[in-house]
Amino acid sequence: MPKRACNVRCATGKTSANGKEVQKIMDGETLKLYRKRIIPEECKYLKDDKILRVDDEVIVTSWNTINPKLDFSHGCSIYYLQQGFKVSKFYRQDNTVLYWYCDIVDYDYDEAENILTVTDLLADVVVFPDGQVRVVDLDEMADALDKGLITPELLSAGLHRLNSLLAVIYRDKFDRLQSPIEQLGL
Repeated sequence: MPKRACNVRCATGKTSANGKEVQKIMDGETLKLYRKRIIPEECKYLKDDKILRVDDEVIVTSWNTINPKLDFSHGCSIYYLQQGFKVSKFYRQDNTVLYWYCDIVDYDYDEAENILTVTDLLADVVVFPDGQVRVVDLDEMADALDKGLITPELLSAGLHRLNSLLAVIYRDKFDRLQSPIEQLGL
């Protein structure tokens, strides 16, 4: 497991997996995905995630929870490479939908190793089956800035991405973000 994927410090405030670099991610067979969290600090190789689709716009995966949870057991995710967010569908053990969980993220792509590190920028949006929307963890963004864990530029980029995501949801266009998963019958 390459350690340097987790040593990448996100500081640019820009989604590193831009259109030109994303073309090089096209080899989904060898692509390695890492999830990096700022609070709590951790970086995990998502070795058991199944990569279902890779193109210049999205990566779609299915997964089981890394640590057992009472309220959900598995799900699938869409990494929006240009927009800087990840949209995940969380399922209960009985395969019913618990909710959609949207992470604001930053990407760093290591072309030589074919590694995509996805850094969680802390702000999240939960969309419940009844349409209720909840924005969570904004306090963690402020804490990360106060502790020097993220730069002001990255905080700003995260807030702009959050605003873009909320605009899609509030315009009743969230189904467009769900469609890569729905098209696969997941």
